[in-house]
Amino acid sequence: MTLAGAGADPRRRLKVLASQEALLAIAVIGLAIAVGLYNPRFLAARNLSDVLLGNAYIAVAAVGMSMVIVSGNIDISVGALIGVLATISGTLAVNGAPILVAWLAALVAGVAVMALQGVIIAYLRIPAIVVTLGMLSILKGGLISVTGGKWITDLPDSFHLADIELFGMLPFPVVLMILVTILAALWMRYSASGRAIYAVGGNAEAARLCGISQPRTIVMVFALHGLFAGAAALLYATQLRVIQSTVPPNLELTIITASVVGGVSILGGVGTVVGSTLAAVLIAEIASALVFIDVSPYWIRAVQGALILVTVIADILRRRRMAGA
Repeated sequence: MTLAGAGADPRRRLKVLASQEALLAIAVIGLAIAVGLYNPRFLAARNLSDVLLGNAYIAVAAVGMSMVIVSGNIDISVGALIGVLATISGTLAVNGAPILVAWLAALVAGVAVMALQGVIIAYLRIPAIVVTLGMLSILKGGLISVTGGKWITDLPDSFHLADIELFGMLPFPVVLMILVTILAALWMRYSASGRAIYAVGGNAEAARLCGISQPRTIVMVFALHGLFAGAAALLYATQLRVIQSTVPPNLELTIITASVVGGVSILGGVGTVVGSTLAAVLIAEIASALVFIDVSPYWIRAVQGALILVTVIADILRRRRMAGA
């Protein structure tokens, strides 16, 4: 719903302004103004660009995570998978593989790993948190065992997606983040397969009676999540000149936080990817703001935890109010 769509009805307009996406957009702008007044260097174009460029991969991964959570599941292996996919792509690039092959390998491997988890969850009826916890250990242990955590250096210049600027001014990672968010939001809102995700996550039995296959929907969601994880891994791998063959610490927590704070209900059936992208930007903005107001950046973990608790409690209270209405 948009303000234009809300028309002149004050109640509908107030509802739009009170939506999670609108509140997040206001928070992003308000925080920038407040921190900018305290320290004008925060509003420097270079800093704002770094905030978006350095965290675009989190927003892209959060799009897939939001679909998974809306479907009534969760994935805690995505951080480890991004580390593995970045290592695979970087290793292929430094060993002479065509750059396009190095990029596609991350996307294909991401889809394969996540689709496999989706099959196990959907058809063997094993809880997603158990399956993804197992995959987290496999990926994390396997990556360290195979690579020893070594650094991948001498990456070809053409490998770095962050160096690409569309029309000479638009960084490719930021453009990709915006494009992925818009396309995923439209697909989830207007396509039958996209709406099936909400149906399965909101009421699986009602979805079944409507002819929606829960197993196929879950496998589709996890396969798409793998595609977004692959794209996120490429953005993560190509933002620096070197790649360390390890799992990025707490990355899955940051991605889940972006989805939940963005308004995706941890109970499934509710949420949008627009909210998760705005939340990813807000979290990155908070991390940067802590530095500019002379607060230890280590507080960002506490802030993430507080944001999750507040959002989940608000979601639970909202559901109870709707159930009692």
